[in-house]
Amino acid sequence: MNKHQTMTGFARLGCAAAVLALTACASPDQAPATADVAVSRHAVENAVSAGAAELAPAEISAARDKMGRANQALAARDYKLARELAVQAQADAKLAQSKAVSAKATAASTQLNEDLRVLREEVDRANSQ
Repeated sequence: MNKHQTMTGFARLGCAAAVLALTACASPDQAPATADVAVSRHAVENAVSAGAAELAPAEISAARDKMGRANQALAARDYKLARELAVQAQADAKLAQSKAVSAKATAASTQLNEDLRVLREEVDRANSQ
């Protein structure tokens, strides 16, 4: 290997090291913040699919508001704030989904109890004749 090839090799190595250093310095919070925002977006979508818009409007509204603010923070490269808001939005969305599922279960239980009451009345009437 001659002197020119050695210098070229060192230059390539130096460039690679510089790229790695710049990548490491980019922002260690960017990827986690972006992932948290994506997870929270799915949590909000799941809550809406579960009926949260009708059955837990305050909670889903809070989740949507925090998602919007998280997206704004992400666009402004404030990854710490974006991550915090995304985590809060996810918690609000999960609460909204739980309330919606609970409300549906309560409604189904109430309907089942009413159906049983009507059935008992019919059985009692049939037995008394």
